[in-house]
Amino acid sequence: MIKYGYNTLVYAGENIETSIARLSKFGYDGVEFVGEPGQMDTGLIKELLNKYNISASTICAIYNAERDIVSSDTQTRRNAIEYIKSCVDFASTIGAQGISLTPTACMKIYQEADRETELNWAVEGIKEAGSFAGEHGVRLTVEPWNRYENYLINRMEQSLELVNRVDLPSVGCMGDTYHMNIEEVDIADAIRLAGDKLYHLHIADSNRAAPGRGHIDFKPIAKALKDINYSGYLTMELLPAFADPFNGTRCEEFYDQYTEESIVFLKKLFKEEV
Repeated sequence: MIKYGYNTLVYAGENIETSIARLSKFGYDGVEFVGEPGQMDTGLIKELLNKYNISASTICAIYNAERDIVSSDTQTRRNAIEYIKSCVDFASTIGAQGISLTPTACMKIYQEADRETELNWAVEGIKEAGSFAGEHGVRLTVEPWNRYENYLINRMEQSLELVNRVDLPSVGCMGDTYHMNIEEVDIADAIRLAGDKLYHLHIADSNRAAPGRGHIDFKPIAKALKDINYSGYLTMELLPAFADPFNGTRCEEFYDQYTEESIVFLKKLFKEEV
């Protein structure tokens, strides 16, 4: 059964109780938390999830120049592995099921070594982190990003290749319809390619706004998800139309308006596809 989540990344600077209460009010099943464990009060989060009768779905991990799985610097690669492990601890404590993963730092668009060397670094790091995750009942999900934010893993076929090389049940693929709209020839076909290896899916329209506000046709996507019997979370990752969408600027439509619009749109879509 499809479940619905929302990435609290877009709720810039907001009190976490306000965010959780909003998602509960609009009927979401889960909350995706930003992967900064050191900044999170896990005890409070667990209390709030219980109070508002909603689950922790996933952790949106943040990769930067200090934690990069394919950095040419050994310590930076080690930092990334230890960071993922800290996200695993965070996830298992609050009951989240998965952690998004990309091997490179966010907005890194130039390689530091040849592709095969970097993929080998990725496999090595993800194997270690993925084994740790599996021991804690958590899954890692390899997310392709578009070419303007990432150079190594851009399409589902590349995610699947990396996942197969890692070869752990705790490591699978992830999609994001915003990135897929840029890079995939056919989003539905990419979903079918991943099949039962698709562990998580981010949803945003072509302009990274709520589904229905851009030009992506979500009907074939819904059909493909049904075809592969997808039963994970569809998690909104909506971001404002800035060159740096992570700058923390508050855009009012991304709070109540887009939060409600998104789940209404998707529930209607899947009802029509039955």
